[in-house]
Amino acid sequence: MIEIDTGPFLFQAGSFLISWHGFFSFIGVASAIFLVGRWGRLYNINPDDVYSIAMWGILSGIIGARLVHVIDNTDYYLSNPTQIVAIWSGGIGLWGGIIGGFVGGITYALITKKPAMLLADITAPAFLFAQSIGRLGDIVNGEHCARATGQFFGFIWTNSSSAAINCANGIGASVHPVIAYEILWNMIGLLIIWKLRNRLTPPGMIMFSYFAIYSAGRFVIQFFREDPIWALGLQEAQFIAIIMLTLSIIALALKAKLGNAKQIKQDLESIVPQNSRAEKRRQLK
Repeated sequence: MIEIDTGPFLFQAGSFLISWHGFFSFIGVASAIFLVGRWGRLYNINPDDVYSIAMWGILSGIIGARLVHVIDNTDYYLSNPTQIVAIWSGGIGLWGGIIGGFVGGITYALITKKPAMLLADITAPAFLFAQSIGRLGDIVNGEHCARATGQFFGFIWTNSSSAAINCANGIGASVHPVIAYEILWNMIGLLIIWKLRNRLTPPGMIMFSYFAIYSAGRFVIQFFREDPIWALGLQEAQFIAIIMLTLSIIALALKAKLGNAKQIKQDLESIVPQNSRAEKRRQLK
């Protein structure tokens, strides 16, 4: 068994707290923005455009993440409505962050006449990378309740301050390492997405591939978690996964085509508006 004795806070001084979850989430998001900015240059996309779009994506992602969490815990928030906006007290849903960030980023890109779906494709592998980093904080905090297991790879939270104390199995019980499962699935998905870069057309198909891959894995992994049941024995995250998987498969079936990597990259570069000479010099600095 793998014992986790670390407390949920990386730093604590009076009422000022920095949780492991918040720390790793910040590292994950910052890493994703950095990577997309670098990869965007390969398609002549100005990193400043990436950063502007990212800010709107982050804002809408935070709103979406909180909304999904509130919906999943409706009974509590109906009794404590003032806590709905208290995001600083904890409580976000990853699916909401993904969908909210995607919608916010795409909307801003379209409004500012940037190649929205190309940017989405460039962002897809960064999403998986960022999610995996952020999930490390969830492991330390013990935030996700899971079913008991007697396998040697089970996780046991032993710190009395761990969020695992709120789970049915609680402190000291060996449970399925559901977040480790998800990180492993993300890495498999990242490998597949990376192989598909510049191979699928039209723009947007890489992002739909990401949605399909993550949805399939998340649906299965949820069976090892102990989140509230919505209906038919399924949890909120599973219903979202079914919707996202269905929409992604339809989009891929109707639109996606495999092609020559070199030709597709040239075609993608051609859809990016060309910068002035001054802008190009600034981009290279």
